[in-house]
Amino acid sequence: MFPRDLSVLPLIFISVLLASGSQLVLKIGMTSAAVQDALAMRREGLIGPGSLLIGIGTHPAVLAGLVCFGLSAVVWLFVLSKIDVSQAYPCVALGIVLTTLGGGLLLGEEISVTRWLGLAVIVGGVGLVAANR
Repeated sequence: MFPRDLSVLPLIFISVLLASGSQLVLKIGMTSAAVQDALAMRREGLIGPGSLLIGIGTHPAVLAGLVCFGLSAVVWLFVLSKIDVSQAYPCVALGIVLTTLGGGLLLGEEISVTRWLGLAVIVGGVGLVAANR
């Protein structure tokens, strides 16, 4: 996992942090009262799909999440230009760990014992891939 040229590590971590952060911000936007109201109005047939998309797509948190996700992809392109995808991609799994922890710390989501065990397996798996040079 860790390349010989360590200069790419900050790019990997920035991309993973942006991707993880985007999921948290998108969750905040999608559970906001405004978006939930728009979804309810669509279910009741009060607005069309276009209005729903505008309602969701113009919410500040949703927009911010999409921007973070896009920036993550751009940074990831630079990562892929420097190292093998088989070396880089296991780092993406660490985003699951960061997103789960962020959900617990920032959004108050419960992290059960089973989830903690799953996170440990992910970290262990990434470590095994990293050890296999």
